[in-house]
Amino acid sequence: MVPAVKLNNDVSMPVLGLGVYKVPDSDVAGVVHTAFEAGYRAVDTATLYGNERGVGLAVRNSGLPREELFITTKLWNTDHGHDAALRAFDTSLGELGLDYVDLYLIHWPQPALDRYVETWRALERLLADGRVRAIGVSNFTRAHLERLMSETGVVPAVNQVELHPRMQQARLRAFHESKGIATQAWAPLARGGALLEHEVVRTVAEKHGKTPAQAVLRWHIELGHVVIPKSVTPERIAANIDVFDFELDQHDIAGFAALERAERTGPDPDTMGS
Repeated sequence: MVPAVKLNNDVSMPVLGLGVYKVPDSDVAGVVHTAFEAGYRAVDTATLYGNERGVGLAVRNSGLPREELFITTKLWNTDHGHDAALRAFDTSLGELGLDYVDLYLIHWPQPALDRYVETWRALERLLADGRVRAIGVSNFTRAHLERLMSETGVVPAVNQVELHPRMQQARLRAFHESKGIATQAWAPLARGGALLEHEVVRTVAEKHGKTPAQAVLRWHIELGHVVIPKSVTPERIAANIDVFDFELDQHDIAGFAALERAERTGPDPDTMGS
């Protein structure tokens, strides 16, 4: 049901998956099971979320071939450094109970700590060893990416950043495209719900007979973003993946473009962890 984007190492990644931020470990297996039944094949977790164990349980109990699933997890800020990162990955893989991870990300660059290049070299090793299928970063700015690539020569497959119509990151997305880095949006619907009440979003949704959330997710997909909307409600989980049977027109796209306010709802990557 879900199209895939080919990453810069030829690994295919679904353009839409399930985010499980703040889903308790005791609940996440059921949520992921519901998503798999709705057609999802990608799940995005992280050490920070504390629910890797439940995600892994859902994967193992799904009855789906492992190669059909795309599982992402992330290294947390306390585990920067080459050896610490390798240990953190071992812990995550043990929690998941899997043989490999499809995508492993550095969650935040923490420039004040100044260890993300060293950490990246550990991810390179995991990739070379076949323990991950692709490696990438999260919340990296262009400056962080340029330093990473200049000092290691390895281009991340993905940069997962806060991205929604109120925070469109046009310059960063253009840089990604020039380097072959896939743009993945966290908080694709923004936080707080105000975006979904905006007149522009509601008008586009009504025009296509869709919900405001579906209209926003479709906007992401048409701009080439990979999205990981989070929900624990079966109806919304099903609705969020039902976005491949309509297209926005240029008027719709222009309306979304006008919503840009450079409004972050999460931390600033330059100061997070400092």
